[in-house]
Amino acid sequence: MTTSPLSIGDASALGFNADRLALIGPAMEEYVADKRVPNLVTLVARRGQIVHFEARGVLDFESGQPAGKETLCRMFSNTKPIAGVATLILTERGVLSPDDPVSRFLPEFSKQQVRNPREPMVTERARRGITIRDCLTNTTGLTSPATMPNFYRQQYREVLETLGWISNRDDNPVRPSNRERVEALAQLPLAAHPGDHFGYHLGYPILGAVLEVASGQPLDVFFRDNIFDPLAMVDTDFYVKDGALDRFGACYVPRREGDSVQLVATETAETSEKNTGPKTEFGAGGDSGGVLSTAGDYARFGQMLLNGGELDGERILGRKTVDIMIGNHTGDMEIPMTGPGFHWGLGVATYHGRNRPPLIRSVGTYGWGGAAGTTYFADPSEELLGVCLTQVLQHGMMPNNNYQETFQRLTYQALN
Repeated sequence: MTTSPLSIGDASALGFNADRLALIGPAMEEYVADKRVPNLVTLVARRGQIVHFEARGVLDFESGQPAGKETLCRMFSNTKPIAGVATLILTERGVLSPDDPVSRFLPEFSKQQVRNPREPMVTERARRGITIRDCLTNTTGLTSPATMPNFYRQQYREVLETLGWISNRDDNPVRPSNRERVEALAQLPLAAHPGDHFGYHLGYPILGAVLEVASGQPLDVFFRDNIFDPLAMVDTDFYVKDGALDRFGACYVPRREGDSVQLVATETAETSEKNTGPKTEFGAGGDSGGVLSTAGDYARFGQMLLNGGELDGERILGRKTVDIMIGNHTGDMEIPMTGPGFHWGLGVATYHGRNRPPLIRSVGTYGWGGAAGTTYFADPSEELLGVCLTQVLQHGMMPNNNYQETFQRLTYQALN
């Protein structure tokens, strides 16, 4: 996007101390300078107007090409809020309901069995089917590699090979489609009854398949037609668009090298599946990197939600539907990644503040992040939006790599 993604505002008029706001850039530069991250693109907006938007660092260490405001990032689980919006678009159209069983669209899930926790070889019928809401709120009860018994490796070998949970004995396996992986997942007994436990991400591949069946479109086409194009998110897609490769960088992970921890590239822009294709992986929850986006594009998506479902005259969702999206769908269930004080909505986590010391945000602030170090938050009380992007997997393994917390703290401390 060559123009500003949102209008530019006067920081003082929008309730910021300009000197304090100016501390964000130098603080981000410290993380870049000592290579805790290759780059950081940060954006702050209030009342729909940008008061801070900066890019620092490089696309990759080898080339040294500078990162810019239009840098493309692998968003991974930052795709989940987009999937939540897509689901609610179909809900408003009467095509589906969050409480529909997924078996309405995927018949292979019509007779789910649940493993007995005390006798792993014994199963019982699930009390109810997995719902679309369960997929969005991470409460499906699905088995994961971490929760499956060892004997599954023999009893369900072909299923696990299809899922990629164990290595395939074929030297040149054909990568299964998401639909084939979902069909394989349905053959495994559940680890818990739907709605009983939080199991992050497990239901999102199923959600992607449901959305495709319900809409009658591939997921990338549905996202593009109903979210990206109406919101003028011109760079956002599951794959690098023509002419955009020079804005796409490497992805890194911390690795111990002798006495220090250094960033090592897991893939370059040129070798990434996001560039080479075959352009068939559309992970609703962030699988295979999820969507690619820029800070500006993602800010337009976030501002649409913060506005109650509308941006620049384009209404994506109704205002009360957005309230449902960010509301509490998991009760008092603790979210392992956030700890106490948060509930899960339909694709986002929302801060309620109970049972923990207060954080520097308002109750009702919501958002989420992605595996490669991307994050965003939206605070309805302050009409405040923040986006912070980089490309480092397991960024918390790098010592003192708390750039996300620093970015949010400095943003709030700049408010008058």
